[in-house]
Amino acid sequence: MNRSQAFLKEIETLSLSPLPAAVTARIRRSLLDYLAVTAAGAAFQADKLEKYQAFAQPEEGAFTAIGMNRKLVMKEAVFLNGLNGHALDYDDGTNSGIIHLGSPIFSVLLPLAQRYDIGLEKMLQAAVLGYEASYTLAVSIQPAHKLMGYHATGTCGVIGASLAAAYMLDFSEEERFQTFAAACVASSGMLKVLDDGSELKPYNVAKSALLALTALQLAKAGFKGHADPLGGGRGFFKMMTGQEDIELKPVLLNGTWAVQKSYIKPYASCRYTHPAVEAAIAFRRKGIRPEDVEKITVRTYSLAVHGHDHREIPGSYSAKMSIPYSVAAGLMFGKAGLAEFSEEQAAEDDILQLTEKVFVEADEAFSQAFPAMQTAVLTLLTRDGRSFEKRVDFPKGEPENPLSEEEFRERYDALTAYGGLSAEESARMYEAVYAPEMTVRKLLG
Repeated sequence: MNRSQAFLKEIETLSLSPLPAAVTARIRRSLLDYLAVTAAGAAFQADKLEKYQAFAQPEEGAFTAIGMNRKLVMKEAVFLNGLNGHALDYDDGTNSGIIHLGSPIFSVLLPLAQRYDIGLEKMLQAAVLGYEASYTLAVSIQPAHKLMGYHATGTCGVIGASLAAAYMLDFSEEERFQTFAAACVASSGMLKVLDDGSELKPYNVAKSALLALTALQLAKAGFKGHADPLGGGRGFFKMMTGQEDIELKPVLLNGTWAVQKSYIKPYASCRYTHPAVEAAIAFRRKGIRPEDVEKITVRTYSLAVHGHDHREIPGSYSAKMSIPYSVAAGLMFGKAGLAEFSEEQAAEDDILQLTEKVFVEADEAFSQAFPAMQTAVLTLLTRDGRSFEKRVDFPKGEPENPLSEEEFRERYDALTAYGGLSAEESARMYEAVYAPEMTVRKLLG
């Protein structure tokens, strides 16, 4: 049995096991998170979506483009759901895999479930398998994968989404293997999309969902791939890390499902900024104000520094990736939501001046402890010579520090309102995710 066969056998074994109640509850929350974030993402980039549609002229169809009040052909719905699902960089993910899990998976599952009138429970079970596949591959190749410049959401995300859909659609074992083989060929995604104000990070999710759909179509048509897409000198592992002898981690790593390892973001910025944001908000609650600040130093793990320590902020996307800007927002407003990272706010002189006072440096001990802990220590010096320090190891939203039901519902309601959903429609969708015998067609309306 080669490495690809062994990996797929583990996923198949999981597919035959009943899901624990805690896992089922967690994947429901993940779906609600995705729906709310995607609706808000569509509103956030409405101007760009209008220009995209004017040029691309997407065909009308039967499949929901979430937050866009349109039904489109399958491929357009999958692509635009992916594009909107990651537009705010507010979707779930894991620190250990350095990957956003839900957005590629749900972007392809929902339109397919609409087409085949699949029950919500079946779709959610498939999504759990997709999370496990994406995460297991990602955690096996990180951090070498990231250091080579790859975005795991754009590589492993294709594979997880395609396998989830193959299980949801009851593909045969052979069809699942060929879907996996095609997805491995399609895997790509560069982290350069984070740099210098680039706005293409959501494209990695959009094309991942679309390539997953294409992998399914190729497998169903009978196209055959290599017998071991993961292994060998030109296989996935060698391509994605530069090394052939990568240890493939087991599924259910450390005894928990991948979906249970995922975070839900309380702050509308890159996850690497969150420990520092939380510390800055704590300073604000102590009564420290921006005008008091002489200098702020952020010590954190090394992977959070490169690409996230910039103080020059050309726009909203850059602000979301910047620890200095995010810290400035937390201290200035006592929160770090959508409004604090808007294009208008990211251009304001007062927050940009505060951003210039924030400096980020790597700490070797914190780097060694990551991803078990996601530590940031903020040291704040005031203009009158006082010094304050705050350490955060597990920012809000991590499995070790989860959002309460009240906090999650407040976040969900705020995102769906931003996305233009009425309070009634938002509540209907929330309740539908928990309703027995619900289908995806009924859920999406």
